[in-house]
Amino acid sequence: MSRSAKKDKLLLTAERLFYEYGFRGVGLKQIISEADIATMTLYNHFSSKDNLVEEVLRQREERYWSYLDSYVEVNSESPFISAVEAHGRWLKEQSYKGDMFLRAIEDYAGMDNEIENIARGHKFKLLRYFQQLAEEKGKNNERDLANQLTLLLEGTTSMTTLIGAEKATEYSISMAETLLVQHTS
Repeated sequence: MSRSAKKDKLLLTAERLFYEYGFRGVGLKQIISEADIATMTLYNHFSSKDNLVEEVLRQREERYWSYLDSYVEVNSESPFISAVEAHGRWLKEQSYKGDMFLRAIEDYAGMDNEIENIARGHKFKLLRYFQQLAEEKGKNNERDLANQLTLLLEGTTSMTTLIGAEKATEYSISMAETLLVQHTS
């Protein structure tokens, strides 16, 4: 197996385990064992568990935005609804047990580290995404709309653990439609 294939396998295994058991619930020995790699392979790529967590979060964020971008056409009539639908699909396929970024914020809060910065940055990027979209679409009170839609997606993520991604997304689409009517210019 090539060096990059081993790194990819390591990252996929670490992400799966972190998502399943939490960042604090998984040790490097478990990751090494389940990825079926040598200890030196891990340390050739990452100097610490924190560095591994950082890279897992960066890659997950990259996949999230690629996923969202593949479903949302900014020039469509309703990119906001498309974004809510895409987020719902992501939840169903990739994030059915909660939000890995919120877990990272909870687990690493106040520790002045890059992990918390990456996780919070992901949330701010979502807020900026909706604000920019609202500006491009000429919506009234674009900052308010961006905050409301971001809050809506965060609530959808939380409710997925209670009622499932499909039902949570269905409610969110309905709420987003109501919000958009209120922000029509």
